[in-house]
Order: sequence, then structure tokens, then C-alpha cells
Amino acid sequence: MKQPLRIGINALYLIPGGVGGTEIYLRALLRALAQIDAYNRYVVFLCREADEKLVPGRRNFRAVVQPVPAVVRPARILWEQTGLPLAVLREDLDVLLNAGFTAPLFCGCPQVTVFHDLQHKRHPEFFRWFDLPFWRFFLYWSARVSKGLIADSEATAEDLIRYYRIGRKNISVAALGVEPVFFEIGRRRRPEPFLLTASTLHPHKNLEGLLRAFAGFRHRHPEFRLVITGLHGFHTGPVHALRDSLGLAEAVELSGWIHREDLYDLFARAWAFVYPSLFEGFGLPLVEAMAAGVPAACSAIEPLSSIAGSAALLFDPAETAAIEEAMVRVVEDQALRLRLAREGPPRAAQFSWTATAQTTLAALVSAAGDA
Repeated sequence: MKQPLRIGINALYLIPGGVGGTEIYLRALLRALAQIDAYNRYVVFLCREADEKLVPGRRNFRAVVQPVPAVVRPARILWEQTGLPLAVLREDLDVLLNAGFTAPLFCGCPQVTVFHDLQHKRHPEFFRWFDLPFWRFFLYWSARVSKGLIADSEATAEDLIRYYRIGRKNISVAALGVEPVFFEIGRRRRPEPFLLTASTLHPHKNLEGLLRAFAGFRHRHPEFRLVITGLHGFHTGPVHALRDSLGLAEAVELSGWIHREDLYDLFARAWAFVYPSLFEGFGLPLVEAMAAGVPAACSAIEPLSSIAGSAALLFDPAETAAIEEAMVRVVEDQALRLRLAREGPPRAAQFSWTATAQTTLAALVSAAGDA
């Protein structure tokens, strides 16, 4: 019988409540791997800040906390390049999964690296000047030293081919999934007059365009509020300033990162979901909204258009008037609302964390076998 693989998972980037959607991804992926694989052995490398409860309580999973704070990015990067390879050797691993973009450039075993997007190549204008060199250097070389790459969507896979000249056979597409609880939310929804956006406060999320559109929408529906929940990123200041300058301080809530139970409650009560991003690697909140039966409107960009199909109302995110019109329709058009609520759950059911884990495990087994 073939010996179990010794699989490492590089989760050093994880700062609980500090990395947005990639935290949801990692937590869900680990749970799904534990459900489908009781045979292979997993070693999950965590930073100081991470709770060891992140790692599934299964006999074949083990947490190894590294003596480095992820909140200090230069220290984390340095440890990833020096201390982590030594830990890999001590654990005698067969393959290492890097779950958050970057990999050790020198490692004692084959590596598979997850690329959630290539925003720094598509939209460098959305990055701070002092962050760009890091993204350009480490993501390029991480792609080069990895035996296999995993992309969240076909759009990201195409970007890897275009910008890094990676062969398609070396890329696996593992679409993200949706937690079953969101389908349960759909059965107990009690809509209230507010629009929901789940998004980090980063420039590419187009929250300024959303606020301007909502200001116009409020002339028609002054009873509605807007709730924006998600990580307060480096673009938080301009978003807050614009909200206040538009006179929306009492109408727009910027809640920051919240517990999942609180997020579930917002999905249960939201009248509609609006997602105005200018760029996405996947778009997990949209899938969650559809699963919960929340009438959703989103940007007509890839991969959102392909994910949504006909189960969400699409609009041009570069046009404030188009966003405002989408808000009006998803609030006022009862036939549209009923159709979106009906089509959302079956569309979202096509995205499962089990499938994500299966594709990820297959990529790891392939990389280990090629060593």
C-alpha cells in the first residue's frame, strides 16, 4: 500500500480578522480537506497570531506555530524564506501548499502555490508604491519555483498564462465554495430596508462609486440604509471621508470585520446585495448572497459574470448611474427580486468547498509524484 503523503500547508500569512477573504478561504479549505482525506498527514504552519483551533481536530492534522508575527510583514516574509524551509526539512515533507500567493524560493520539497488573483499586474494603480515591489518580485518567483499553481478562477488562470508565461497544464482551477449555512439562511430571511455589501475597503472594490450611486438612490428611497461590512484596509480613510461629505454618515454603516454569525444575520435581513468591484479574482461574497437567496446585483466583469450567470443583475461598475439604476431595480422590481431569489441558490450550489479541496489535493498529489 502506498505510504501517506506528508503535506505541509504554509499559512503564515494568516492574521485572524486581518486578511479578508483569504482567511475565509483557508478556514474552509482546511475543514474540507479534513472531511475528504483521513489518510495523508498534514502539518499546518501558523504565525504567532493564529489560533491553533484553525487546524481541524483530526488525527492526521497538526499545527506547528512558527516564532514570527505575521502582522510584521517584513519579518513574516523573511521567515518564510529562511525559517520555513528549515521547518519543512525537519518535518520531512513530501509537498508544501502555499495558501496565500507566496512561496519559499528555496525549499526541500515540491511546492504548489495558490494565486487568488493577479491584481498587481492588472491594476497596479490600486497598490501603494512601496507594496508593489514586494508583489512583483515574490509572486513572480513563487510562480516560477512551484511545481503547480492553483487559481481561484479561469480568469486568474488566464492571467497566470498571460503575465507569467505559465503552461496551462501546470495550473489547476479550484473555484471557491460556499458554506451550507448560507442555504439555510435563505429559508429564514426577513428582509429589512437596507442594502448589503460585503467587501474590504480597498480601492479595487469601488466603494466610492457605490457611495455616490447610493447618494442618488437615497433621493428616491430615503428609508434605505447601506451596510458595508469587511476589513478596513488602507483605503479606509478616503471611503469614510466621501461618505461624510455626501451627507451619508447616518445612512451608511462601515462595520469593519465582523464575526461570521453577525454576517449571517445581515444576509438574513438584507433587502438586496450589491457588489460593485472593478476587479476580482473570484468574488466569494456574491456566491454567498446567491446561496442565501438575497437578490443580488454585481459588476459585469469576469469572473463575476460567469459566476452569476442569470442569477444576479449585472451593471457597469465604472458608471455611477448604472450602479444606481441596479439598486433601484433590485429594490423596486418585485418580479426581478423573486427571480433572483429563486435562481440564486441552485446557481451557488455549483460551488462547493468539497470540490475545492478535491482539486487542491489532486494538485498536491501530482506535484509530490513528479518529484
